[in-house]
Amino acid sequence: MSIVVTGATGALGRLVIEELLKRTAPDEIVSVARDRAKAAGLAARGIGVEIADYSRPETLQGAFASGDRVLFISGNEAGRRLTQHRAVIDAAREAGVALLAYTSVLGGPSATFSIAEEHVATEQALLASGVPYCLLRNGWYHENYTGTLAATLRTGAVVGSAGEGRVATAARRDYAEAAAVVLTGSGHENTVYELSGDTAWTMAEYAAEVSRQTGRQIPYRDLPQERYVALMVEAGVPALGAQMVADADAGIARGELAATPGELSGLLGRPTTPLAEAITEALKELPV
Repeated sequence: MSIVVTGATGALGRLVIEELLKRTAPDEIVSVARDRAKAAGLAARGIGVEIADYSRPETLQGAFASGDRVLFISGNEAGRRLTQHRAVIDAAREAGVALLAYTSVLGGPSATFSIAEEHVATEQALLASGVPYCLLRNGWYHENYTGTLAATLRTGAVVGSAGEGRVATAARRDYAEAAAVVLTGSGHENTVYELSGDTAWTMAEYAAEVSRQTGRQIPYRDLPQERYVALMVEAGVPALGAQMVADADAGIARGELAATPGELSGLLGRPTTPLAEAITEALKELPV
């Protein structure tokens, strides 16, 4: 039996691996990745490597073994994810895995923005499969916002279309640690966790904290959804991606990412990382 992490070379997967290494031996971990070169560093640390691609079901057949606990990190190809995800679920069922933990979206079926659609359909497929599951319904990451701080400071404003809606973000490493807790713990079969930060904030409050830490006046500019999409496309964001981001902002405006049930901090045994701390860390990473 192994603990298997799909998408292991991605931003979340790498953090999950680091958290697992604090809790178990490298030879008990298997990383699943599309690119062997990108996984070379994991192999060098004694972690098993399986090369597989969600889009090529035949490559998934040897990725899992009976009794494995698997973290199934969702794909990032919008519009293709459900087909890809069904291939992963099928491979896990055929292998007889002991647990398939899927990184879904906060709120599950109650989330109506477009990014949630393939997550909800994947949840349905997973429940119908009979595979022991754990739904890790992750909220938004701090990094969704701090990752664009350079552009925010360059333009002098935080821009979006979330209105006065609140969003309960947490650090990516918080979600990674929670996944590691589930994979190495017990009693998580056939459970659902609504995971989010301890505090929900508005975009205006985010802009105010950026202003406080930089000593600059950084306002929040709330735009109509169409204008926000156009602005992102002008900046080089693909049209579909821009539409999905703006649609998620509309979901935030409706309160769909504001829930703070405390289940993430409960799994962690500590408070989630504060937004202000994430802003501080991101500012340190920017060029002087």
